[in-house]
Amino acid sequence: MLRDNLIVLRNMYGYSQEQIAEKIQISRQAYAKWEKGETIPDVEKCQRLAMVYGTTIDALLKTETLEGCGVLPPAPSGKHIFGSVTISERGQIVIPKSAREEFGLIAGEKLIVLGEEGEGLALVPARIFEEKLKTAMTYASIKADDDR
Repeated sequence: MLRDNLIVLRNMYGYSQEQIAEKIQISRQAYAKWEKGETIPDVEKCQRLAMVYGTTIDALLKTETLEGCGVLPPAPSGKHIFGSVTISERGQIVIPKSAREEFGLIAGEKLIVLGEEGEGLALVPARIFEEKLKTAMTYASIKADDDR
């Protein structure tokens, strides 16, 4: 859990144990004990670690697994991995309950399906997409007026 996440994050960011220890103002030996699972950091140190890695304390403390991929690194703040879904014969998917709750999605709500070739799909609530589109169009209109 925590120890695995600390190892993965430190390696992802390319830090040595010494470097991360300096960033959160502890000794390298104390940090090494966390990675070995011999001790655990207090809440204040967890907060410092979360800030350095751009994640949350909650994400640091729990381990997420994804079928076929194994253990996933903690997601950055505001980002989520809700697991996998299976496409039915009719092309339908069930959005995980935790995702529906996190984003306030309700039955009958419209979603915009976005995609990028070679990357995948994203679902955006239509109300949010439309708000952002209006903002972009307003900005484009102001820019067009400025260019005259």
